[in-house]
Amino acid sequence: MRAVNAIDAKVMSLPQLLARVAAWRATGKTVAFTNGCFDILHEGHIFSLSAAAKEADYLIVGVNSDNSVKKLKGPDRPVNNEHSRALILASLAVTDAIVVFYQDTPHQLITSILPDVLVKGGDYTIEQIVGSKEVIANGGRVVINPIVEGFSTTGIIQHIKQSYS
Repeated sequence: MRAVNAIDAKVMSLPQLLARVAAWRATGKTVAFTNGCFDILHEGHIFSLSAAAKEADYLIVGVNSDNSVKKLKGPDRPVNNEHSRALILASLAVTDAIVVFYQDTPHQLITSILPDVLVKGGDYTIEQIVGSKEVIANGGRVVINPIVEGFSTTGIIQHIKQSYS
């Protein structure tokens, strides 16, 4: 049986998400959080999301809004709009909840959720990760997963442009 309706149900507003997190925690479950643009999903994203999902019972993914992506990546981005990116992430078995955030960083989202585990991919230090201080102060932990070399949305876009020019 296919759970097609479950895909849309994974994309939540912050109030819906906070209610779901409270229900999960009431049953003793742990929550991990990660975030990103996820503009064109690739193997590096799948690795990072799968690793993040292993850190807790449930995985929440914060998705940068379209405006936030434009500020971070430039005027030609995102390639896929926030609704499409959220829906694609919601269709993955490793994700449990998707929420779009409209601020420049997910700080407000992270401090609202206070996940048990904050997961970020990349070459960051804990001090550089938005929300890490608050998560650690609340008894949580921060995990930094390595980047999978050779996979990036920017690289994919450049390859497409070169192939068709």
